[in-house]
Amino acid sequence: MIRYALKCIVEHEFDAWFSSSDGFDEQVAKGLVECPMCGSKAVSKAIMAPMVRTTKGREAPQSLAEAQQAVAEALHRLRRHVETTHDYVGNDFASEARDMHEGLTPERPIYGEATPEEVKGLVEDGVPVAAVPVFSPATEGEAKMPVLPPAAPMIDKKLN
Repeated sequence: MIRYALKCIVEHEFDAWFSSSDGFDEQVAKGLVECPMCGSKAVSKAIMAPMVRTTKGREAPQSLAEAQQAVAEALHRLRRHVETTHDYVGNDFASEARDMHEGLTPERPIYGEATPEEVKGLVEDGVPVAAVPVFSPATEGEAKMPVLPPAAPMIDKKLN
């Protein structure tokens, strides 16, 4: 297995594992590799430092609980960022996003709720949307469990 640092055409950076260098090339050629942030299939290898292991200064790996806590905290910060920098449009998200995409209303960062069918329709029509999962960071000594979102996902129209 080989891990590559990748970036999409709009400079989003992410990592992915492949069986080999040829495996990466084949998957990109078939359009199977896409940016997790914007869905772009225009993906290329990014510059990355080699991973050299030494016995000196090696840190113990994070426990699963620590890794889950770190993910939950990052998602919580992301959600707070969206809530403070975007306009909440509630259940009107799909129509607002579509109107902005079609130029009927001015572009602005929005978030709200949409049914899975509405999200599918937006994606099929090329309207850029992204689900923002709902996680709450746990307090000291509390179990680290995700808080499930309401029936429909929270969607962020602005991806950059």
